[in-house]
Amino acid sequence: MPTPYPVANRRRLLTLAAAGLAAPYAGLHTLLAHAQQSPPSGFPSKPITLYVPFSPGGATDSLARALADLAGKTLGQTVVVENKLGAAGTMGAVAMLHAPANGYTLSITPEAVLRQPYLQKTEYDPLEDFTYIILLAGYPLGVATRADAPWKQWSDLVADAKRNPGKITYGSTGTNGSMHLTMMEICQKAGIELTHVPYKGETEIITAMIGGHIDLGITASAISPFIDSGKARWLVRWPAARSKRWPDAPTLREVGIDMDFTGPFGISAPKGMEPGIVKILHDAFRQALAAASTVKLMEQLELENAYLDSAGYDRHARRICESQMEVVKRLGLNKQPS
Repeated sequence: MPTPYPVANRRRLLTLAAAGLAAPYAGLHTLLAHAQQSPPSGFPSKPITLYVPFSPGGATDSLARALADLAGKTLGQTVVVENKLGAAGTMGAVAMLHAPANGYTLSITPEAVLRQPYLQKTEYDPLEDFTYIILLAGYPLGVATRADAPWKQWSDLVADAKRNPGKITYGSTGTNGSMHLTMMEICQKAGIELTHVPYKGETEIITAMIGGHIDLGITASAISPFIDSGKARWLVRWPAARSKRWPDAPTLREVGIDMDFTGPFGISAPKGMEPGIVKILHDAFRQALAAASTVKLMEQLELENAYLDSAGYDRHARRICESQMEVVKRLGLNKQPS
């Protein structure tokens, strides 16, 4: 059953409190304590695997593959992208959980990895089981629909949903993922009820929506060809500001929903990685992120640069864990059985 936070986390927090330590900096202290260590000679000496927990063709996958190619050239070894689908974007984290912390197994880490332990029992503790390498970007999401849908704007959808609670369907990349929980918050604030249909990735969501199997799709840039060709349209987008590419698409606040959301993601690795290896990987992916071709791709994908170095990403992950516990509580998803 869902719990407010994992039992292991509770024990750890109590222990730290008794010792007079600040939990948010535990991982950072470990990183700094070993900062002078050097990586194994010749690292990397073989291909590196980068898990992407979403389907091929989406914004996250597209950026990951571009970064893997550029970082691989800097590292002198191939960075092989492997898609791990399902579980709202957490399968990459699970897949690398028991891998050696030697720098050869990495994963794209979306916000869902930091949230899931507050919803249900998980194999991992995001505060203890990962080394955070680099925060990369955030994807500006939104709610799209087919061109022949009856809703021309967000207010039309809200009015229809209030007349027909639960009749309108929408797709996301999995139950309790960032798309799903953010949409739950939006529906809560708008006073409407929609029916959620989980998929493994953006490509599946868009295919289902264009094919008439669902009414709405939560998506980022993968919907672009359909928006630009007039086969689909935005009803609302979630970033704080309007898109330069689609200036007519309103933000949440412009339609009366007082919130915004841009889901950040980065690269993490198994816990206990030597700081020297962390630095080599960080520097290679940082260089790839700053490349002119990457900047152009991110503009095309409507991704926002959210770069943080390893120490900054570690602190960020711990802040997100705290905030996600509050979101789960606010949505009533952590209720204990009576």
